Amino acid sequence: MRLRTLPVSLAGVVLGTGYALTTGTVRWAAVVLCFAVALLAQIASNFANEYYDYVNGLDRIGREGPRRGVTEGDISPRAMKVATFVTLALACCAGLALIPFGSWWLIGVGIAVALGVLAYSTGPYPLSHHGLGEVAVVIFFGLVPVNFTCWLACGEWSIYCLMGSVSIGLLGANVLIVNNYRDADDDRQVGKNTLAVILGKKVMPCVYALNALWAMGLMITAWSAKGLLFVPIVFAAIFMIPALMMPKLTGCRLTPLLGITSVLMFVYALIFAFL
Repeated sequence: MRLRTLPVSLAGVVLGTGYALTTGTVRWAAVVLCFAVALLAQIASNFANEYYDYVNGLDRIGREGPRRGVTEGDISPRAMKVATFVTLALACCAGLALIPFGSWWLIGVGIAVALGVLAYSTGPYPLSHHGLGEVAVVIFFGLVPVNFTCWLACGEWSIYCLMGSVSIGLLGANVLIVNNYRDADDDRQVGKNTLAVILGKKVMPCVYALNALWAMGLMITAWSAKGLLFVPIVFAAIFMIPALMMPKLTGCRLTPLLGITSVLMFVYALIFAFL
């Protein structure tokens, strides 16, 4: 499940809930279902990544990062494939339960999310293999959860919610940047062209820092309305720490930065929602 990164999916729903709370009316049942969809979809995506990277020969025994269950023989390929589609089916069921809070056209959104879960790792043009993983994260961990959680929870939406969704998506992309920075050498050897492979490892800490600064900048107006302008400034400074640490670490020593980045974005969303 890659527990270190699961706060990424939860942060988008928390931020969307924060925007809904500003309206004074929140349908908490819809919020709970949004949490279920987001969490199950991310787990399904992680399972699919384990399975399809093994099937396509992109993982090898002893590679950097967390132990790969299928590649190392801990989990059978069939079991992982079944787990992937069962988890994805559960996410779809939770999504269908959201229709009464919105409209039937949400089915189209659900189909797009389900396809995105799989398209990240497989299909004719796997997104993670062509430098588009970070773009996918901004869309499916930022734009989709924040905007739809807000709308489903309160029936309202604003341009500020859109700005916030891009903000949290950029922070989510930073989690993937650390992951791909760590794995760049392994990925290059098997022809997996992540953004870190395409741009080079020297550039990625700068991309991480720019994403964090842009993310904080997009939320300035929202924080100002709360009278808490210092919060994004403080978080911008905190996010510079992982950016500075990345070039100094290698291999598994980079893995904790994934957890640090994902927890920071979750805490950031939580502070916005409830202050």
